[in-house]
Amino acid sequence: MLSYRHAYHAGNHADVLKHLTLMLTLDYFNQKPAPYWYIDTHAGPGSYRLDQGPAARTREFDTGVGKIAGVKPRPKSIQRFLDVVGCAGKDGLPPVYPGSPEIAQRLVRSDDRLRLFELHPTDFDTLNKHFAHAGKQAQVSKTDGFAAIKALLPPPTRRAVVLIDPPYEVKQDYDTLVATLEDGLKRFPTGCFLVWYPILARPESRRLPKKLLKLGETARGWLHATLEVSAPAADGLGMTGSGMFVLNPPWMLADQLAEALPWLTQHMGEGVPARYQLDSHSE
Repeated sequence: MLSYRHAYHAGNHADVLKHLTLMLTLDYFNQKPAPYWYIDTHAGPGSYRLDQGPAARTREFDTGVGKIAGVKPRPKSIQRFLDVVGCAGKDGLPPVYPGSPEIAQRLVRSDDRLRLFELHPTDFDTLNKHFAHAGKQAQVSKTDGFAAIKALLPPPTRRAVVLIDPPYEVKQDYDTLVATLEDGLKRFPTGCFLVWYPILARPESRRLPKKLLKLGETARGWLHATLEVSAPAADGLGMTGSGMFVLNPPWMLADQLAEALPWLTQHMGEGVPARYQLDSHSE
């Protein structure tokens, strides 16, 4: 199935959690001079218009970046995040919201490399055009990112950040994700793997965190953060929040999210059900 289009959900509460975690991770990798690779298994088109098209019709960004862009005071990490995504206009929202590939491009250095995968034909064409002038720094491939990363691990740099955030529109995505991570850790035990997942009523979504925690026992460390902003709908459908699971996380990430998550919960939550959870372990 190739029906999922993230443009309808750009800038929502799940994007805020995902992109904040990604930004903090890349900032940490930038502290060391040695180059690294950024690998994105489901890259999407690269960026999204908020003032027209699908995002403007659904306005899901009102549940995420739109809720926090004008709020002050704010934690240092949130300020950094808003600067990176471009929330500096009069109303706080940029006309274009960056996806994970664009955020990475804004943060990586000249010696770092981007490897981006997108299977949806329309989104791939947009992503390919988006990075047409990036030269050798970025490679865009129209292929299944789950399968493709096997050939990239370990990268020549022996340093990499791998973001895996499939659409989860088919049940197999959950099992494929776990299998991909298991294989990735065998090939590249020191790699930093970031996994985003939705919090849904469906059983596959509820079982995934336990599987990830079990897999985390084989890594040198792990971090698990969730942010739930609303109660389930009456029919039980819809995404109430999302989670980020990080294998081999930066050592500062837990403290940074411990400061940011209460603030995000306060300002993006929709009443009493709003909550967050943060757990981590390191050797």
